[in-house]
Amino acid sequence: MRPGRSIHDVYYRRSVAFAITPDEELRPALARLGVRIQDVRTVLLTHLHTDHAGGLGHLAHSAVWVSASEWRLARGWGGALRGYVTHHWPEGLAPRFYDFSGPPLGPFARTCVITKARDVVVVPTPGHTPGHVSVIVRIDDVRYFLAGDASYTEAALRVRVADGVTFFPRAAVRTLDRIAAYARTEPTVYLPTHDPRSVARLRAAEILVADGGSP
Repeated sequence: MRPGRSIHDVYYRRSVAFAITPDEELRPALARLGVRIQDVRTVLLTHLHTDHAGGLGHLAHSAVWVSASEWRLARGWGGALRGYVTHHWPEGLAPRFYDFSGPPLGPFARTCVITKARDVVVVPTPGHTPGHVSVIVRIDDVRYFLAGDASYTEAALRVRVADGVTFFPRAAVRTLDRIAAYARTEPTVYLPTHDPRSVARLRAAEILVADGGSP
C-alpha cells in the first residue's frame, strides 16, 4: 500500500465506481451556473462523506467550515473505518469549526450564525453522521433549508424515516422531528441533497407543509 492511502481508500477505489466525466467536476459545473470557482470564498459543509466533500481539492483557496465533531470522526484510521475518504481533500486542509454559541432558533437549541445579517445560520442535525449540520438561508420571508443528508428525500422527512447510511437512526428521527417543527413555524423550502425533486422545489420556492409530529 502506498504511503498516505488507507485501507478504506484502497477498498473504495476497487469496490465503488463513480462515472464522473470532466465536465461534471465542480469547476465546469459552477461555470454553467455563471460562477467562477475562484470567487467561491466560503464553503459550509454539512458533513465530510466523499459525495459532499470530494470536491474540496478544487477549493484550496476557500475558507472551509465543518463541525468539530465531524472533523474528529473523519480523521485517521478511525475515520477510514467509518467510511470517510480523504485523498481528495487539499493537502494541509485546516477547516474552521462552527461555533454553536448563537441564540436558539425554534426547535434548534444551538446555532452558528454565519453572516452579520443573520440570514445564513447553521444548525446541528445529527443522525446521518454525529456531526452532521444543515444550513438555513433566509431570503425575504422564505427559509431555504439546505439539509445535506438529514434525510435523502422530503418524503422520508414526512414519514419520519431514517434512510440511507445513518450512524444513529434514533438521533436521525429526532432531527427530522425538529426540522418538521421548524417548518411548521417558518415558511421553509426543504432541500435534501439527494432528493431528485430538490432542484424543482428550489426553483418554485415550494414551501414544505409539515405534518404534525413529535416536537
